[in-house]
Amino acid sequence: MGGVATSQPVSVWHLQAPLLEGPVWIDGVLWFVDIKSRKVHRLDPVAGSKTSWDAPDQVGFVLPAKGGGLIAGLKTGLARFDPQDGSFAPFCDPEPDRPGNRLNDGTVDPAGRLWFGTMDDGESADTGAIYRLAADGSCVAESPRIAITNGPALSPDGRTLYHVDTRRGIIYACEVGSDGALANRREFARIPNAEGHPDGPTVDSEGCIWVGLYMGSAVRRYSPGGELLETVAFPVDAITKIAFGGPDLKTVYATTANKHLSAEEKAASPEAGDLFRFEVSVPGQTGYAVKMGL
Repeated sequence: MGGVATSQPVSVWHLQAPLLEGPVWIDGVLWFVDIKSRKVHRLDPVAGSKTSWDAPDQVGFVLPAKGGGLIAGLKTGLARFDPQDGSFAPFCDPEPDRPGNRLNDGTVDPAGRLWFGTMDDGESADTGAIYRLAADGSCVAESPRIAITNGPALSPDGRTLYHVDTRRGIIYACEVGSDGALANRREFARIPNAEGHPDGPTVDSEGCIWVGLYMGSAVRRYSPGGELLETVAFPVDAITKIAFGGPDLKTVYATTANKHLSAEEKAASPEAGDLFRFEVSVPGQTGYAVKMGL
């Protein structure tokens, strides 16, 4: 496996947003969020339409639910989001005793389990964790406490889960049991702060792990064994996460941020906080809908 990027990243939605996150390809359109502006965005590349919704609080992700609609990760917990009327119906708060936390990133495994992370909204205290939504509708913590969680992401067979401790620069890999419990957590890769902070991870169809680098001006691709295979450079410095889209899942969409930049730095980097796109020769994975615990 060598380099798979076949084009350079270009901005496709000029948002100049503080913190775009959570891109996900659902039924031919791309969904993503702007956490700090409390927005949900949808891009339809075929129709060329761009649509946005207001969220009632900071929103870390939206993911598809079985039977229709979306599950949103709000600062205050999980909610059902109906794009038809823009409503959000809360149904599970994993941390009612931690009001300083917010939900940050999520994914769905082949069994239909929702996995997501919480984090300290102040980005300093080890108060967040990785959770799964259990069959009984409860939220079960499956990791030690972490200040800034990112991911999770899953291998194509659903047996390995990757999650990120952004402040410490560590990507972890864990085994996923048949009941959803995580075991044998190990360090998969470590990225020095000087090279950027690992942000959201995504796994392609070859089982390789892509991770955005916050303040690293790039996205990296690692082999399932942890070997760095490829670095895709960006014209902005904070890449938060990628998603594979398009009819063949070979179009990569990348969210970025500008909340860490001064007014002068934003003027010098006007595409920071935009949605980007580039092409690859290895496709991503088909996504799944949340069906467990609803």
